[in-house]
Amino acid sequence: MSQFIQDVAVPDSQLAREITEFVRDTSSPLLFHHSSRVYLFGAMEGSRLGLRFDAELLYAGAMFHDLGLLGAYSSATERFEVDGANAARDFLSTRGIAAPDIDLVWTAIALHTTPGIPRHMHPIVALVTAGVEMDVLGLSYHEFSQQEREAVTRAHPRSPHFKEDIIQAFYDGIKRKPDTTFGNVKADVIADKEPHFHPGNFCAVIRNSPWPG
Repeated sequence: MSQFIQDVAVPDSQLAREITEFVRDTSSPLLFHHSSRVYLFGAMEGSRLGLRFDAELLYAGAMFHDLGLLGAYSSATERFEVDGANAARDFLSTRGIAAPDIDLVWTAIALHTTPGIPRHMHPIVALVTAGVEMDVLGLSYHEFSQQEREAVTRAHPRSPHFKEDIIQAFYDGIKRKPDTTFGNVKADVIADKEPHFHPGNFCAVIRNSPWPG
């Protein structure tokens, strides 16, 4: 029987149970609970927006989205997002999931740190990023009621120092391959031409988010 949290069903299919077991056994409690919250916030956002989406696929994207930060799934040269997407693809392909659905999950994971693009794409892609942006950055914090936030964090608690813990987890996952962090060429171009330009700082946004702790 599916568990409901604020009217959002947590998938209880054979596939979802296997995903839960795999990620719980493979990942740290920090990332497991974070990924679970990403699903819940993403699903709530989808319901609020009236989007139609496959809950199993959203669950797969949310639960696997940070797996590339783990040494066992980290390649030498790929971005951690791609490593996580590849891990999800390998997992789903052995369980008979259709190729187009696997592609959706792959894309959702690969783009979850690329702001401004996922929200224009398929709901699975958009909602994985929406869940990440809510749980890590608090971008839609005030669009959720206190009751909703408390229900999610009661089911999957945030660590007392989650902000610093998640920054450390990112660092631990990417420090071995700093070249993969190259990305937003637009900021580099502006910085090259405008010496007083100060790009936004991801860690500062986390620390200044409305989330406590």
